[in-house]
Amino acid sequence: MSLTIEGEAPIAPYVMPAGAHIGHVHLKVAELERSLRFWRDLIGLEVQQRIGDQAVFLSAGGYHHHIALNTWESAGGSPPGFGTTGLYHVALLLPDRAALARALRQLVQAGWPLEGASDHGVSEALYLRDPDGNGVELYRDRPQADWPRGADGKLVMCTKRLDLKALLAEAG
Repeated sequence: MSLTIEGEAPIAPYVMPAGAHIGHVHLKVAELERSLRFWRDLIGLEVQQRIGDQAVFLSAGGYHHHIALNTWESAGGSPPGFGTTGLYHVALLLPDRAALARALRQLVQAGWPLEGASDHGVSEALYLRDPDGNGVELYRDRPQADWPRGADGKLVMCTKRLDLKALLAEAG
């Protein structure tokens, strides 16, 4: 669909306002109950609404939903193969390092495998997959004042090994 406004001069490219953020993500899943056990019981999101055996809406803190799971087009389906396009991962921002440490402890206690763990300078992140093969990042941001910057003031992000033992020690 293409829209034009007659008589209007070309305008500068649209820039999303600084206050914008990702409100929610819908994931197509093969088995709703299996996915619910991951997102609710392991990741810790709370069910806000359910539509029978077709969809469930989950969030942190009572928001209408951060993650929606549905089987509308995917019941019994297979995960997309590697080398195909689609969602790389959904990232859940945790409030602080202690919350990230508690999430790591939960994953370790459940025996859920990590695909990676990185210190990016601006953040620390854990990487895993849900039962349908969707990438999941659990992370915490460092305060912006602590973000690494070059001489020109621009961000200098990196990917270093995250010390999981030190993080786990902060789980309390």
